[in-house]
Amino acid sequence: MPGMNTRFDALDLDAYRLPESVEREFLSPCLVVFLDHVRTNLQRMLAHTEGRPDRWRPHIKTTKLPEVYAELLRAGVRCFKCATPLEARRLLERVDAEGVEDADLLVAYPLAAPSMRRVARLAAQHPATRLSVLCEDPAAVAEIDPRLGIFVDVNPGMDRTGVPLERRDAIAELARRAGERFRGLHFYDGHLHGLDVATRRARAHDGYRGLNELRAELETAGMRVSELITSGTPSFLDALAFAGFESTEFVHRVSPGTVVFHDLRSEQEIPDLDLVPAALVLSRVVSRPAQGLVTCDAGSKSIAAEAGDPCAYVLGRPELRALAPSEEHLPLSVSAGHAPPRGTTLLLVPRHVCPTVNLAREALLVEGGRLVDVVPVAAGAHETGRWE
Repeated sequence: MPGMNTRFDALDLDAYRLPESVEREFLSPCLVVFLDHVRTNLQRMLAHTEGRPDRWRPHIKTTKLPEVYAELLRAGVRCFKCATPLEARRLLERVDAEGVEDADLLVAYPLAAPSMRRVARLAAQHPATRLSVLCEDPAAVAEIDPRLGIFVDVNPGMDRTGVPLERRDAIAELARRAGERFRGLHFYDGHLHGLDVATRRARAHDGYRGLNELRAELETAGMRVSELITSGTPSFLDALAFAGFESTEFVHRVSPGTVVFHDLRSEQEIPDLDLVPAALVLSRVVSRPAQGLVTCDAGSKSIAAEAGDPCAYVLGRPELRALAPSEEHLPLSVSAGHAPPRGTTLLLVPRHVCPTVNLAREALLVEGGRLVDVVPVAAGAHETGRWE
């Protein structure tokens, strides 16, 4: 991929050095998390929020590792989003283990009844953490456990979930029925992908102006809006730059989660993030089937392929370009020099790190060139609910 990712081309490869024991003993493909790079990304994210961890509510669907949740907590982050009851459970367990008493978790997903009951049970089991859910139907408010706060899920034009922004009457009715449990508005503008910077910012700010107008209308009608939540990775810098979110009357939080690990797509679309890859897939060359072509063992069952091609960047080997993977094979074209021999170890930066993490059962935790632990991806996949 020569010329496509100059920052990745310029990364210090010594900072991604693997212990000899990993290269010698561990099977591939496997997920490797570099804890020192996680901490670098956390500090750079806090720099983006001007040192205010309260402006960030990271989505922990990306990281899925309690050991990384601990790094977020130790960096001062207290507000989180998640998608599944399992992610919620693992975060709450880590919050308790770290002795944190002021955490705040939003399950930012439209929950079916069994999942909603599970989240309510978690609220009862972990009373030190404030727990909330999304709602988009006024009639459903009465079914939500009274221990749970309620955010109205507003559709910003992504058309995935939520009440359309124009449906002011339905949003107001939902907030009214929630009463004291109404906490604020959730406005995830994750559809603002693949745009140039100026276009993305203009479209994002148009949406934020509409959101602020909605907030003001609800306040005028006597419904306190204490929090606005916007923005995954594509648009969070635009949200932080929006003057209308600087207020003492409410708190605004952005909610990117990919930024903790970073990935190829984010680097290509938003190079100003100044983040580094922190979760990579260790793979090995297993075949040299043709001239100018090698195959490694990281197919679509170990590195996510749904976000398009190339699905990965080969760290330190810009002459190797990932082609379309099959389930267990990832072919790489060789644009210059000699093809790497069979058995060569490669580190792959995923194009989309979030589902890549979810494909792994375990992760190697590396710090300063040392293997510090091998841990389960404890919040990965889904559960049936038979754990209680």
